[in-house]
Amino acid sequence: MYLGEKNVALKVVMSLISSIILLTNTALASENELEKQVDLTRYKQDVSRLSSDQFGGRGPLSEGEKLTLDYLVNRFKAMGLQPGFGDSYLQPVPLAKVTPDKNISLKIGGISFENGRDFTVRTERMEKQIKLDKSELVFVGYGINAPEYGWNDYQGLDVKGKTVIILVNDPGFATQNPALFKGNAMTYYGRWTYKYEEAARQGAKAAFIVHETKPAAYGWSVVENSNSGSKFTLVDDDNQDKLALMGWIQKNVAMQIFAKVGLDYNKEKTKAEKRDFKARSLALKANLTLNNRIEKAKSYNVLALLPGRQRANEMVVLQAHWDHLGTVIDDKGNKHIYNGAVDNASGVAGVLALARLFKTMSVRQPFERSILFASFTAEETGLIGAQHFALNPPVPSKDVVAFLNIDGMNVNDEVSYILRYGEGVSTLEKDLAIAAKAQGRTVKGDPRPENGLLYRSDHFALAQQGIPGLLFMSLGDTDPDYIAHKYHTSQDDFSSSWSLGGVKQDLGLIGSILAKLANNNDWPKWIEASDFKKRRAEDGR
Repeated sequence: MYLGEKNVALKVVMSLISSIILLTNTALASENELEKQVDLTRYKQDVSRLSSDQFGGRGPLSEGEKLTLDYLVNRFKAMGLQPGFGDSYLQPVPLAKVTPDKNISLKIGGISFENGRDFTVRTERMEKQIKLDKSELVFVGYGINAPEYGWNDYQGLDVKGKTVIILVNDPGFATQNPALFKGNAMTYYGRWTYKYEEAARQGAKAAFIVHETKPAAYGWSVVENSNSGSKFTLVDDDNQDKLALMGWIQKNVAMQIFAKVGLDYNKEKTKAEKRDFKARSLALKANLTLNNRIEKAKSYNVLALLPGRQRANEMVVLQAHWDHLGTVIDDKGNKHIYNGAVDNASGVAGVLALARLFKTMSVRQPFERSILFASFTAEETGLIGAQHFALNPPVPSKDVVAFLNIDGMNVNDEVSYILRYGEGVSTLEKDLAIAAKAQGRTVKGDPRPENGLLYRSDHFALAQQGIPGLLFMSLGDTDPDYIAHKYHTSQDDFSSSWSLGGVKQDLGLIGSILAKLANNNDWPKWIEASDFKKRRAEDGR
């Protein structure tokens, strides 16, 4: 071997040793030191500020959005992070704000139902007025068309221009039969988003989902609060592919409607749980006029970049949605501010905390891959900011390694476990288990799989583009009162009594996974057969 060759060989060996040391040191820092370095004082300041009344509940296209964007951009600039969307920290998201007239009633079979108390209805279409004029009412069971489960509630049915009534969740939950769909665990077919999408594909003009608290996983107040005020939608060719009217009705309303034609709602619901169910016309007509005020404007995702050293084109994303439900004036003129302290100012503050730490770490030793610290808009309206990002990422979707999503943190004491949403979904579950073990914790399966949380936050929009992700959420797991009295209500406020032990603990865990992904060559894989897996395979990952 010539001397020159020896020198080259030595350089290669030294480079490999350096890489091993780098990975080892990063792992140690992320697993043993990150938790200790979390600045809870600054974290508390961020949560308190973002969820203050001054920010008005952080509603998209409101003054609260302007305050939120300024706050986040200034924080990222002060850290020294680069803009994540070209030369800007802001990614425009074309939104339409649709505000319905509250003075509406739904009339079916001579019975008038009251808006808010009995039903809610909204639209994502750019239409100032939408009418149901003697629209035929059809009961379509669970409203599911799922070939892989051998299930089609629309088989041989023509619902074009009609109004369909749909049961919430899916037959697996209703029967608790593990051989039917996924039993107690909700599938995407049980989500209200799917039901509206499928009704639109079938040509229906309107769809009303029957609300029942247990299968829906939340009370009527959540439905009313989430659907009675202004809602947002992506502007896309006036959204004519969307369902004209998207509604909910109380169970007692459904019972009245069925009784009007001599049917027992509970008996018909039981029939819908069977594979041989046949949809049926209810021989009634629905009448409703919805007037809307439409305002088109741009909301924004916030993106801050920590460039990678060797593989800057490969990106790991850490995100928490910044929006909540804003400010609502009720029928009596009372103002209610939905501050969303846990959901999701707590998550946004977590992203800021890890961004500070990782920027400091990168000064000593840059990460191999780029890390994008992000906060999306309009999650509460249907993952809109995430959908826009997923379709318009700063790098091709095939180069997005993974997506870590924080949607509500454990602001109380430490716990001995970390929650895992979904099982056998992707190889990221192994990373989660390793990080938990390093902290002396166990992995606990979703305690409420029937709620379908795997499909209800921003990571799902990225999954639809083939990007694997993990959801970190603690909405009520350590606070039993949260879901019952605070979730999506004006009671989700910051409290100086929070111990934040869980925040410190979980940020250490999330940080360890983020550091690992940013420094290794792994490409997380989908395990479960799905459209997500097919999409990733199409991208060659």
